[in-house]
Amino acid sequence: MSTVYLTGAGPGDVELLTLKAVRVIQNADVLIYDRLVNPEILTMVKASCDLIYVGKEDKKHTLPQNEINELIYQASLKYENIVRLKGGDPFVFGRGGEEALYLQERDIKFEIIPGISSAIAVPAYAGIPVTHRGITTSFRVVTGHENPKKKISQIEWESFLNDETIVFLMGYHNIELICSKLIGLGKRKDYPCAVISKGTTNEQEVITGTLDNIIEKSKGLPTPAMIIIGEVVTLRDKIKWFK
Repeated sequence: MSTVYLTGAGPGDVELLTLKAVRVIQNADVLIYDRLVNPEILTMVKASCDLIYVGKEDKKHTLPQNEINELIYQASLKYENIVRLKGGDPFVFGRGGEEALYLQERDIKFEIIPGISSAIAVPAYAGIPVTHRGITTSFRVVTGHENPKKKISQIEWESFLNDETIVFLMGYHNIELICSKLIGLGKRKDYPCAVISKGTTNEQEVITGTLDNIIEKSKGLPTPAMIIIGEVVTLRDKIKWFK
């Protein structure tokens, strides 16, 4: 009987893979992987493993999600061990829930293998703790990928006026909207924020600033890039460790 492993590849650094993820990758008959998966991971598979790329970039998708779902299902009819490998964690904006439901509706056995989410790992590699006693007791992870032309936003912007840390994933292309929205709602212009490009990799680049200057300071950074907003950003000068 075939099994589909919906697997998190972690944030970029190959050493942040879990032991369980390494085991199923090495045993995979087919590996269906995303754009943000570290290429080093692909070298772990056995020689007979088939590799299928289904990466997505802004406005450029190899396959739409419904076709990826069907591809995974069809692979389960052909192979015994199927690894669906996603950057970060499959259930943190990875659409792993949709793929799991698609398989469940077709009586296909699957397992979820969590991955270290970039939402916590990338700030850590930048020397920015998402929580810190005396500064903030909570953090929020928000998609920055929402279409600005949507008539009704699912993001509760008004709730961002407290001092919790906000981590925007996939939001660099919407950074002007994010900053202007927060300033417009009353967040002070000199509120600390950072943009982290290619976090946890040897190409990592970190730009710190404030809501009113981070757009200009971070212009031209390569993606993937995340935005982190909060007083914890000011701790980077003392905690930064990864070069």
